[in-house]
Amino acid sequence: MLPADKLESLSARYREIEELLCQPNVISDSKRYTQLNKERSDLQAVVDAWQRYGQIEQDLAGHKEALSDPDLRELAEEEIPALDAEREKLEAAINVLLLPKDPDEERDTILEIRSGTGGEEAALFAADLFRMYCRYAEERGWKVEVDSVSEASAGGIKEVIAVISGDKVYSYLRFEGGVHRVQRIPATESQGRIHTSTATVAVLPESDEIEDIDIDPNDLEISATAAGGPGGQHVNRTMSAVQIKHVPTGLMVRSEQQRSQHQNKAKALQILSAKLLEIEREAQASAISSERRSMVGTGERSEKIRTYNYPQNRITDHRIQLTLHNLDRVMEGELGDLFTALRSHHQAELMQQQSGEA
Repeated sequence: MLPADKLESLSARYREIEELLCQPNVISDSKRYTQLNKERSDLQAVVDAWQRYGQIEQDLAGHKEALSDPDLRELAEEEIPALDAEREKLEAAINVLLLPKDPDEERDTILEIRSGTGGEEAALFAADLFRMYCRYAEERGWKVEVDSVSEASAGGIKEVIAVISGDKVYSYLRFEGGVHRVQRIPATESQGRIHTSTATVAVLPESDEIEDIDIDPNDLEISATAAGGPGGQHVNRTMSAVQIKHVPTGLMVRSEQQRSQHQNKAKALQILSAKLLEIEREAQASAISSERRSMVGTGERSEKIRTYNYPQNRITDHRIQLTLHNLDRVMEGELGDLFTALRSHHQAELMQQQSGEA
């Protein structure tokens, strides 16, 4: 059963926005015009689906009346099952569209990957994960900007921090935070034994402004250091990298990929702001009873969320009990099936929560 009153209210608001967008005073106010355009875009899918649903209801009513007409009965009997099926699909789609949206889902994302247990093999796995996400970002037309990287031997990565920007980045990557485990035979393993290593992934929605969270300048220890990576002698000579420590929490952030110390400081502060916001969110989440949490996971970084088994070409997401046998393609960035399953599971949990609260 769909909430008709709510859907009619949304449709009325959609029509109101369309009228407002034609008014000269709104067109001349770029900020308001942009806000209204976004609200209209957010409403369009559910309004279109509701309009189509109404049309189907009318068509079904007409066909059911035609069942009593000998000349039209056969045609009506053919049309009714297809319309019933479409109505059922639309109901499910509309219920999903009515779910409360995460206010962060359209934000750009700070992606952190750190090697865990397993030494050199863990660092190689961290590099493989970063490459996987970069391939997926490239496929979706997202931009990946590396902010800092600490390289290990043999092409591995101890730590990498990157900002990924594009259409609804956080809504796709939000479930990637946690411990990722790999099982494979290292190239240096002469006896063919399978080793288990880990890497930790953190996914943080990027704050729009530093003002999103109040940071007391007196709580910060800021220092300029020599940068590594591309740029070599010039970067080291200008000491452009910036390291910031937030004393109350002990959080340490570093930015070295921007061209100037000023730009690196701004980027480091933005990353710090995102980390502090995440701490606040986790504190709020811990106060929520476990039965109200999404079964997709709390996002705690200690969780082992996924296993990558190379000998069996298998990838298993432990939170939703999903196993796929296409690890080779997943590591090339083909994450669509995995992300769709995670998002669908999350939506189902939200719907279950809503029905329990109704």
